Amino acid sequence: MIKKIILIIFIIIILGGLFVVLTGCSSKTNNNLLTSSEKNEIINATSKNEITNSTSKNDTNKERDVDKVDYKNAAQKQMSIPKKGDTIAILHIKNYGDVKVKFFEEIAPKATRNFITHAKEGYYDGLTFHRVINEFMIQGGDPEGTGFGGESIWGEGFGTELDYELVPYRGSLCMAMSQLPNSIGSQFFITQAKYNEQWINYLKQAGYPEGLIEEYKQYGGYLSLYLQYTVFGQVFEGIEIIDKIATVETDENDKPIQDVIIEKIEVTTFDK
Repeated sequence: MIKKIILIIFIIIILGGLFVVLTGCSSKTNNNLLTSSEKNEIINATSKNEITNSTSKNDTNKERDVDKVDYKNAAQKQMSIPKKGDTIAILHIKNYGDVKVKFFEEIAPKATRNFITHAKEGYYDGLTFHRVINEFMIQGGDPEGTGFGGESIWGEGFGTELDYELVPYRGSLCMAMSQLPNSIGSQFFITQAKYNEQWINYLKQAGYPEGLIEEYKQYGGYLSLYLQYTVFGQVFEGIEIIDKIATVETDENDKPIQDVIIEKIEVTTFDK
């Protein structure tokens, strides 16, 4: 009975964190607060059967056994420092400092091109992180700062680009979206959650692959977003700044009381 109560508490905590991310589409859809049924859909989609039957971008629509994914090797690649000459972006955040990210263009070409083009054109300059939840993520990219704004560089939304080997570990750069298809616009989020030992039993009972759980122990993150949201980049320098932002005071809608401003996103090449 006690174990069942503990499991229920963990699920409630996760549901509470899954006020998941929105997109800035012209349809003005706001998914800051998901309905109960939508939250349950996300939780249900993380069962082993759903993950096993999902297809990643590179699977050419063929089913793949998720247990055969080399999560250790994939995580090392995701967390590695960029190579000299690789394209990176530097988020200059007012009063906080710089956060540097690398991209996974081969796996998520649309999301990468969308973000980089917006950044080069100054689209993100002066925008805020309008939604901040400690031990979950920080979200920005909405010119309205409300959760309703933004659009892609094509003027319309686009769909997810998923791959088994890209995981929403701590520091992952992801595209926000609503639960509608092709709803990705300009909004993005960076996962901030650290490893939480109390989640391990839940992850095992929910059917997450053992290899994935082992990497979560090392890298942290938010596994309920796995194979749900496009991971197209990774923070490789400045994660401590994300942590500082994550602890700011927020209102009842998770919006910082004092604006956290993206002064500029600079696109450059890694030169080390």
